[in-house]
Amino acid sequence: MAIKENLLKVRKRISLVCSKINCDPNSITIVAVSKGRTVEQIHEAVNAGIADIGENKVQEALIKYNKLRTQELANLRTIKWHMVGHLQTNKVKDALKIFDLIQSVDSLHLALAINKEAASINKIQDILIEVKTSPEVTKFGLKAADTIEVIKEISKLRNINIKGLMTIAPIVDNPKEASPYFKILKELLDEINGLRITDYGLRVLSMGMTDDFEAAIEEGANMIRLGRAIFEG
Repeated sequence: MAIKENLLKVRKRISLVCSKINCDPNSITIVAVSKGRTVEQIHEAVNAGIADIGENKVQEALIKYNKLRTQELANLRTIKWHMVGHLQTNKVKDALKIFDLIQSVDSLHLALAINKEAASINKIQDILIEVKTSPEVTKFGLKAADTIEVIKEISKLRNINIKGLMTIAPIVDNPKEASPYFKILKELLDEINGLRITDYGLRVLSMGMTDDFEAAIEEGANMIRLGRAIFEG
């Protein structure tokens, strides 16, 4: 099935869930996660209306980014690139060359490395704080209980701009079973904004993937990360 058709189906599903909760479908940012996909597939997704591309690995993203930059097409130049996978500090320098938003900042140590590199290239790097809302040992992210104190420290860094929070729910049989994990993140965002920890409000809630994005939107997600739903249908 063509990517354009897949995307139409996704948008219909978003509209349906948004109508239930009285939310504007256009307020939901779709990040097409292109791990393992070709440059041609990314190009097709962009032509179908995708403006945000997510990558899990810095080296793979660099290759695709550089290939796409050689194609002089206006819509390719307006793509926003998102780092959605775990970021190691030794990859920070390369990551800052291409990513508009790093969604997976899961420690003060990583934030400090990003801030240092951003300062050296005169960049303000947008980030999301990754929070581990589930008990799975394989997941990365700050514990919810530690997040506020860490954000207080990161908010002092001059070359970082915290845009919001991100989480990955556990794989469940029924998407509704993921709802409690999304709810934790939404409540945490509201608490942070209520405490006015930053000089600006945190607006982005990145949560929900192919198997559970509707449940995430119901709990307040305004950014979803979709791979299979877009590239496979």
